Amino acid sequence: MQKAVLFPGQGAQYVGMGKDIFDAFSSARDVFQEVDDALSYSLSKIIFEGDEETLKKTEFAQAALMTTSMAFVRVIEKETGKKLNSFFEYTAGHSLGEWTALVASNALSLSQGAKLLSLRGQFMQEASEENEGTMASIIGLSLADVEEVIQNAKEKDVLLIANDNSIGQIVISGQKEAVQRAMTLAKEKGAKLTIPLAVSGAFHSPLMQKAADKMKEALLGVDLKKPTIKLIENTTADVMEKVEEIRKVLVLQITGRVRFTESVQKMKELGVEKVVEIGAGKVLTGLVRRIETSLEKENVSSLSQLDSFLNENG
Repeated sequence: MQKAVLFPGQGAQYVGMGKDIFDAFSSARDVFQEVDDALSYSLSKIIFEGDEETLKKTEFAQAALMTTSMAFVRVIEKETGKKLNSFFEYTAGHSLGEWTALVASNALSLSQGAKLLSLRGQFMQEASEENEGTMASIIGLSLADVEEVIQNAKEKDVLLIANDNSIGQIVISGQKEAVQRAMTLAKEKGAKLTIPLAVSGAFHSPLMQKAADKMKEALLGVDLKKPTIKLIENTTADVMEKVEEIRKVLVLQITGRVRFTESVQKMKELGVEKVVEIGAGKVLTGLVRRIETSLEKENVSSLSQLDSFLNENG
């Protein structure tokens, strides 16, 4: 059976995530310590003892989610004596989760990933503060219907699809007034729900171009290696193995669309039969359930779920 491992994106974070495995395994504690050392501040304290408002800040949330996922990965590898590519043929992540996928597949070191995600979060936060941008989720309309809504709502503003998350769940991004107009038009067109997202900016849109430019510079001297697990990449929804192509898409994904629906469909096309989401929450397996019902799904986001995975795969 071919399997894919998935890593969550921003929004899945919560205070206390990973604390149960931190307490249970020294290999998990080592991950949190290595990231704290790399960042020169205690991200683990923010994760375990901070408040939700602090943790959800982009500059902290992105590195925190990667760290938590990697703690699970390192425990799996230590307890089974096998590398992650022994269990999975493919990997993918939602936006920042793609960075976690690269760390988990040894394309980036843990400390490199932490530093770069911290910078990515800072760059995106700074870009957000320079413009009046936001995002909203449109539930119950097709991709074509949302495209039509955008054309009618955008006027001269920036407005586009940011995330094609699943069948009937699409996130739009752009300037605040344009997003508000689109939400109104989407309701008129028959959307079940339009939900403003609690984000600080218009991620995955041209309003993040300054962040993308800074990320390009930050990646120039980074020693990126070929992933040991085949990466199904967000912006292309295709397998990407060449190092320089990956370097380019890590920049492009800041302003580009997350094609998660197409990515899951690609997995199915490649023969994947089961997906395992590792890290905080179960957002991605929930999306997979709506995209490809035939795929088996598993979450590893708690000590008990980790024990189940180890018992099955040890």
